[in-house]
Amino acid sequence: MNTNKSIKSPLDKRRAGILLHPTSLPADFSNGDIGPAAYRFVDFIAHCGFSVWQMLPLGPTHGINGSPYQTLSTHAGNTDLISPILMAERGWINLDDFTVEQKESPNFRTICTYSAWKNLIALPEHSDLQLFQQCCQSHKNWLDDYALFIAIREDQMLNGWTQWPEGLRNREPDALAEVSERLHEKIECIKFGQFSFFIQWQNLKQYANEKGILLFGDLPIFVAHDSADVWAERDNFHLNELGQCSVVAGVPPDYFSETGQRWGNPIYDWKHMLEDNFSWWKKRIQSQIDLYDLIRIDHFRGLQAYWEIPAESETAINGQWIEAPGEELLDQLYDSFDNLALVAEDLGIITPEVEDLRDKFQLPGMKILQFAFSHEADNPYLPHNHSENSVVYTGTHDNDTTLAWATTLNDNDCGYIQNYFKADCSVENLLKWATLSSVAKLAIIPMQDFLNLGIGHRMNTPGTIEGNWNWGFNWEQITEANCQDARQLITMYGRL
Repeated sequence: MNTNKSIKSPLDKRRAGILLHPTSLPADFSNGDIGPAAYRFVDFIAHCGFSVWQMLPLGPTHGINGSPYQTLSTHAGNTDLISPILMAERGWINLDDFTVEQKESPNFRTICTYSAWKNLIALPEHSDLQLFQQCCQSHKNWLDDYALFIAIREDQMLNGWTQWPEGLRNREPDALAEVSERLHEKIECIKFGQFSFFIQWQNLKQYANEKGILLFGDLPIFVAHDSADVWAERDNFHLNELGQCSVVAGVPPDYFSETGQRWGNPIYDWKHMLEDNFSWWKKRIQSQIDLYDLIRIDHFRGLQAYWEIPAESETAINGQWIEAPGEELLDQLYDSFDNLALVAEDLGIITPEVEDLRDKFQLPGMKILQFAFSHEADNPYLPHNHSENSVVYTGTHDNDTTLAWATTLNDNDCGYIQNYFKADCSVENLLKWATLSSVAKLAIIPMQDFLNLGIGHRMNTPGTIEGNWNWGFNWEQITEANCQDARQLITMYGRL
């Protein structure tokens, strides 16, 4: 890396933010999206004095459990986030043309996308059709493969690509030419869905930025095996001749799980990536910069060493740490992008080598207050051990709400926390106060904690695949008193 090149810090001043995935917004159709509710949410957090909206990955999910950390593409947007209302406002569709049954269907956005595409291509002089064509061209380096992948996957009854006929699995030119012609309409409609997502997202991002709100995204370090990325660029991953994994990614036993977490993602072929100057990663990062102002690298420690698990293992216990060329990768990324603002998710088993990699590139780490009160003064999550170059949270999407967590504490633990702060108010309020008062430049409060929600409002339980990612709030849960209390604290602690 050019040592004279300055690294853009995402923590330019003291800020406060809210953690909320768009699917958790009040929903007009089946789940929250990036339509009117998202704009109202931007207005709400700006009114409270927050200036950061953090969210989970925005990629298209597999639909099995809805996890945003297992997506069909590292570049594509999740079309389940498209707003039919904004489509109608743009004149692409008329919502009165759809039945009540269609509007209540979880596939309503797919129905709207097809209808909008058909309506638009019937108007060859329409300016939005020209924008669509420009979008296809500007995203061609990934969009063609993605649209083809999704079309084939649907044609193959949603089977993973390793189960496709050999010609399609191995991307043989004749097989791809035949299926591209046969599925041409479906492929074009899939591209239109991506155009719809990106045009709505960029409008929302512009609105948020004009309101002083930065969008803070999340980048999973690994990608799903059943994804356009792995199918189209197999050389970047450790796979056998049939495209299957012999080893997979995960994490060893930790706070969240006694058997660790077997994620099942393919392992990168780092040797190939090094020789290719990390071109795959550069394309991936460019897509994230287009979406966000700040980017969190989920499982950052995997850039220094990753937990490799034999594919046949049912749990993550029998794995091993393998070193990764994270320093070389970050060198290349910072040399390639002037506007790269990264945050390191440095939770879990963190070694001095991981800390050295994080600190070499001046990346902010994370402090989780639910992890802080172990009765040990040197606990790194305790507020007196925080550093300015960090992001502090009450909890993350993987934690239970702070109120629910507080109910699991015994009297000794509660007394310790209250004595630490020399205050006798509720534990959940103490943690919110400590988050905003921390010396850490950025303080993030999950929406559930802002609303003081308890048991039953958790977003995700690590190591489980059912009952996750479905939480949402409604506007009636927000009061002006909530907003004024937040604004007072945000002002008091210099985060306005």
